[in-house]
Amino acid sequence: MQQEVMIGAAHWIYLSGVAVIVLTMILRANVVVPSIVGTALVVYALTGSPVSALAGIFSASLVAARELFNIFLVIAFMTALLNSLKTLRSDIRMVEPFRVVMKNGHSAFFILAGITYVISLFFWPTPAVPLVSAILLPAAIAAGLPPLAGAMAIAIAGQGMALSSDYVIGVAPGISAKAAGAAVSAAVVADRALALSIITGAIALSLAYLSMRKHIVPASGQLLDRWQARAGAAAVQPVDGGTFDKTEIARGTSHSEPLETDSNIEASLSMVEQRRVKWSKCFAIVTPIAFLAVVAVMVLPKLGTGVQDLKGGEAAALVGGVAAILMMLATLAAEGPRRMLDICPEHITDGFVFAFKAMGSVLPIAGFFFVGAGETAGSILGLAPGAKAPSLLFELIQAYQHMIPDNHMLVAFGVLLVGMITGIDGSGFAGLPLTGTLAGALGPVVGFDPATLAAVGQMGAVWTGGGTLVAWSSLIAVAGFARVPVLEAVRALLIPVVLGLFCSTVAAMMLWS
Repeated sequence: MQQEVMIGAAHWIYLSGVAVIVLTMILRANVVVPSIVGTALVVYALTGSPVSALAGIFSASLVAARELFNIFLVIAFMTALLNSLKTLRSDIRMVEPFRVVMKNGHSAFFILAGITYVISLFFWPTPAVPLVSAILLPAAIAAGLPPLAGAMAIAIAGQGMALSSDYVIGVAPGISAKAAGAAVSAAVVADRALALSIITGAIALSLAYLSMRKHIVPASGQLLDRWQARAGAAAVQPVDGGTFDKTEIARGTSHSEPLETDSNIEASLSMVEQRRVKWSKCFAIVTPIAFLAVVAVMVLPKLGTGVQDLKGGEAAALVGGVAAILMMLATLAAEGPRRMLDICPEHITDGFVFAFKAMGSVLPIAGFFFVGAGETAGSILGLAPGAKAPSLLFELIQAYQHMIPDNHMLVAFGVLLVGMITGIDGSGFAGLPLTGTLAGALGPVVGFDPATLAAVGQMGAVWTGGGTLVAWSSLIAVAGFARVPVLEAVRALLIPVVLGLFCSTVAAMMLWS
């Protein structure tokens, strides 16, 4: 017989904290302070000790940091690698050849989307937006693609498809899985999210292309001249408010100025010393091959090839290790053996600075939701090993499960809607602890796979706040580089993205519920 759940003040305070955090996100305000206050109140309600409540603020963030620090490491190493490649201008060489295949606006649309997706999948949209916008977007516009269509392709492929799955770096699925509970694997969430992101992106890109197709014109150099003449669009200003600096992910490691002409690109490549040119070309080839090999190692076991599957955090560790080795080799080629010993630590330090600037706010937010999870609450409350810790949200749902409709469609679209609401503040990742927690609590009750529910919530949060559906997200960076009004980009993206999310949620129910 199932043991009766006793609902106390801590449960209602926790639920009230969740409601306040969601409301704060809707109002586009920062949710770190409500998360800290909510953590203190919940710990006080559980322990009755003001001292424990104050200590719980620190312990919650510490536990969150311990659970998520592998994410910070991967971001730091990937950013360090990117900085080392910029010294050699290998990042430019990786994408510059695609300019020559942009014969018309139709091919340019899909080339922009494809290159943005690949770069964003390995490095986040951080270098993709400035790099693609500086090198490929001008060529696409000269080929006849409208600037708005270019912005839509970049936003859907980068801030949407690549960031929502985050398959290679694993930040988003890692946060979702940790919040959903120990029984949920980050690898499974990543696999589900990858499939859902491809479905959403394919539909969104198709609808975006069909909506803009009639505006594509024959190639002409005058198109580029008119686009470059648009005033005041080159600078991308950060947007205040919300959980993160909204443009940080999109512009955090960009070049100092967009490169817009063939002469500027050639000038940038000519900055590489003659002795480094061969290394610049070498790493422009070796880097994508190395990461394609990493993806193969991650994907092949799932295709029944007999290759050993990576367990736990091994995939993220492999990505970070490859990035670290490539960073050291690129720095060695650029600086020589003596200076390499000094420059490599600088790249890593810069990587950590960016990682904490972009993701540091997640820790107190995740800490609040970890207080309500049985797997992590014990460490926060200082309970002895083996002692039973409360699982507040799960116990609330268990106590009132008779009021929850046993309908997979309502649950799936409910979690999707919660994810989209949490993304309204313009941050794609701040809502993942909530959607993951909901998935872990609701899934077992209604018989829905928690990993799939977590992936659905992740789609809603990242597609909305990551930079496709709200004007104060990092979409402002995409619109700024494309020199189109950001509200115009939002209106153009709304129907394609929402329909894509609807279809991917239906697919999730049909395939994995």
